[in-house]
Amino acid sequence: MKSEFGTDLANALKILRTGGIILYPTDTVWGLGCDATNVQAIRRIYQLKQRAENKSLIILVNSVPMLTRYVDNPPEVALQLAELSEKPLTIVYDKGRSLAEGVASVDGSVGVRVCNDPFCDELITGLRKPLVSTSANISGSSAPAIFDEISEEMKAAVDYVCLWRQDDRSRATPSSVIKVSGNGTVKIIRG
Repeated sequence: MKSEFGTDLANALKILRTGGIILYPTDTVWGLGCDATNVQAIRRIYQLKQRAENKSLIILVNSVPMLTRYVDNPPEVALQLAELSEKPLTIVYDKGRSLAEGVASVDGSVGVRVCNDPFCDELITGLRKPLVSTSANISGSSAPAIFDEISEEMKAAVDYVCLWRQDDRSRATPSSVIKVSGNGTVKIIRG
């Protein structure tokens, strides 16, 4: 099992480092992922999802210190929530930085999740950059909770399909999403 994890990880990282797109299991649903600092990869994600470019993408980091490298002036309350949340929690911050065009919203805000899934953690550690995480479906259709729910077209469109957890039948749900403004105001976007 450990060698399968390592081989899958190495293959996924090779693709991510060359600007490719992977299909991978996240701490929530199955996702499409790419280097969040690579503009060509971001454009491809939008094309694959048939998603309007004015909709932002969520990024995964693996620590609060990494989060602070990609978010301008994150409120202390948000950092505490990100660090202490036991369930996957995406926090929308007022302003992202050092990310590819198309990751942040038109207003500059960016959704970030500190991920503690072992596979995602190793991907982010190996890439040394945030990882885009968007559900592996066409925009507007249901997010795939398990691998078998991903369309064959989506599987064929990516550069690498991770093997890790393909046989996992536990049904995950998308993360909760909150917005924490610079003044500390918290707004629930998706509970």
